[in-house]
Amino acid sequence: MKKIIFLSLFLVGGLHVKSLFVKYTIYKKWDSHHFKKNENPELKAGAAFRVLTPNPLLPVSGGIGTPKPAHEKKGDLFARALVLEKGSVRIALVSVDNLGWTSILGDRSRKLIKGIAPENILIGATHTHSAPDAYAFPDENGKTGADLKYLDWCTHQIADAVNEAISKLEPAAIKTAVAEAKGKISYNYYADDLYDPRCGVIQAIATSGLNKNKPIATLVNYAIHPEVIGNDRGILSPDLCGPLYARIESKVGGIALFMNSAQGGMVTADNRLAGGGEANDYEECTRIGNLLADEALRIISGAPVQNEPSLFCTSKMIRFPVESLIMKYILNNTPLKSPYASNDSISTRLNLVNIGSAQILTIPGEALPNIGYYVKRHMHTSQPFLFGLTNDAFGYMLTKVDFASFKKYEYISRTSLGELTGEIYMEQALQLINENPSAESAGH
Repeated sequence: MKKIIFLSLFLVGGLHVKSLFVKYTIYKKWDSHHFKKNENPELKAGAAFRVLTPNPLLPVSGGIGTPKPAHEKKGDLFARALVLEKGSVRIALVSVDNLGWTSILGDRSRKLIKGIAPENILIGATHTHSAPDAYAFPDENGKTGADLKYLDWCTHQIADAVNEAISKLEPAAIKTAVAEAKGKISYNYYADDLYDPRCGVIQAIATSGLNKNKPIATLVNYAIHPEVIGNDRGILSPDLCGPLYARIESKVGGIALFMNSAQGGMVTADNRLAGGGEANDYEECTRIGNLLADEALRIISGAPVQNEPSLFCTSKMIRFPVESLIMKYILNNTPLKSPYASNDSISTRLNLVNIGSAQILTIPGEALPNIGYYVKRHMHTSQPFLFGLTNDAFGYMLTKVDFASFKKYEYISRTSLGELTGEIYMEQALQLINENPSAESAGH
């Protein structure tokens, strides 16, 4: 284009060299400014949700075994999506109120989502223990109690939520923060204090229009088992996540999302009663959900606004050996067959995302807290986020020194893919971190 303009100036009669130079210089400055603007496009954000509550109610699953009948519901199950875009980069962060959401179901949604590369769509489970079976766990006869039509319907609802979020993209800024959440929220059932109290928050804020300076979405990242109610009380529920959504949305507006973290072994809701026993009702879900929501809003309230944050997303496929007899039985007999599984191994996608000063790494299962701490310590950011049970949900992930080492770890070892799962994850995660850009400095 520059050559054509330069040549046309020569063909115009009566032009002096000085005049020609001035005009070319003006064009060059405009051209440089034009491309600089395009090199740093504005961030856009959009959010949407869909209700996933089955009607009529379906049995609920708290893990391996036959789902238990549900006779009532406390709150609705949701799929909640936040889409971010900057220039050619577009990503979707999706939370699903379920025990786990495998890539088999996730990929069905990805095929229905227009405008986002499938590998840039992160779908994670909140891990409520009071939702229908999404693994299609087989019983001893190889039969499943899962409702496959319901699960397929859910995949369409998830895609609809993401597609709506894309349609609602608008100019936005970002706030991100990580700090300790205070109060009686969670603890480690195996060893009280061995859990990560840090809560990460990402908030997308509208920068124009009627909702200028108001949140489009607030995402909370925290390690906890939402199992206050459990699956044996006849109740279908998002557990503590439901009150968390409602509290955030009532206080600041927009759409709230919850992404779990390294909550394995067993980082659970602190619903212990002073005199012994536990509170297992929706009132306790509300107490914990409200407290976590309030802490998340406190943590994000003083964070600086990032008006021109970076947005980066990459991924890689990693492979785990399957050594557990239980896990082999499930993979071989579930009607939800994984195209990434062989007789002795299975693959999954690992994502790394930078959003301004925050860096996100996914975990395809329930990593124990020590794995979470180790990986966070090596992430290239002062604001590390771990999205557990995201892209896949392969059970517990232990280091080889923890695997089958303690009596309390017998169950989580049996329901892990194998002894090397945690080791392979950490090695591959650190490799992905070190091969890609760091997050921006906090307050950029």
